[in-house]
Amino acid sequence: MATLKIHLPAAWANEKTNQKDTLTLRTKWLAFADSQAPYKTAWFLVSLIAQGVLFLPIPAVLMYYYQAPVAVLAVTMTLFFGNVICGMGGSGIRVVIGAFALSVFIHLFMLAVFIG
Repeated sequence: MATLKIHLPAAWANEKTNQKDTLTLRTKWLAFADSQAPYKTAWFLVSLIAQGVLFLPIPAVLMYYYQAPVAVLAVTMTLFFGNVICGMGGSGIRVVIGAFALSVFIHLFMLAVFIG
């Protein structure tokens, strides 16, 4: 008298999912950042030199010639010291490169807003 069939698999157990490895911009960025891990000190130094030479004079130019508000100086100094803290504070390479890239984009945006 075997009325119960206990050896039937569940209907959801046989479904297979096909996961495709998509190569998005984010995965490319993370792969690049991870590949640069041995060069973390170099990225920190490049970040400091680039910001000191290219970005720290931007507030003076924008405020003197284009009448930008003093907030431009606050943004620039915050980004500069944020990069210093990221590099010297032991952050990972993703954070160091990300902070530098964020600083570049914000400064380019400020230049576009006040000059353009």
